Amino acid sequence: MRLFIAINLSDDMKDALESVQDQMYDNGVRGNFTSRENMHLTLAFIGEYPDKDRVMDALATVFFSEFPLSLKGMGSFRDLWWAGMDESAPLAAVARRIRRALAEQDIPFDRKCFSPHITLIRKATGNMPGIQVEPVSMYVDTISLMRSDRGKHGMIYTAVGEIKA
Repeated sequence: MRLFIAINLSDDMKDALESVQDQMYDNGVRGNFTSRENMHLTLAFIGEYPDKDRVMDALATVFFSEFPLSLKGMGSFRDLWWAGMDESAPLAAVARRIRRALAEQDIPFDRKCFSPHITLIRKATGNMPGIQVEPVSMYVDTISLMRSDRGKHGMIYTAVGEIKA
């Protein structure tokens, strides 16, 4: 079972991201576009791990208050193109707390530096057009433990647990 901890996005935020994807497509960009239902902000990627209950126990020790989250800017990691987030001290703090809770329980996770982004397209070809993402905001009051499974037409993400502010 592949697990990750994420923030699920509001419909308004997903609308803005789909608009960017449509503009990319209209400008000749091709690749594996992230489906609307899979749009999320990963806080910690765990990967293959058999015990979701143990992860939830660690997650249950993480306390946070509701905080705003806003889209801002776009970028890429080679052929993966993403939408960025406005700088947010509460977002950085909750990501740190989650990672600390996982480490304290010896739950392995990807320790790459936290770089908040929402993947829009993988294996992108073409030129990144001069498109800007609309600065849509939402409030975060729930963080989810997600499971990813390979489906017939790509990855399927399913919430298997959550914590609330």
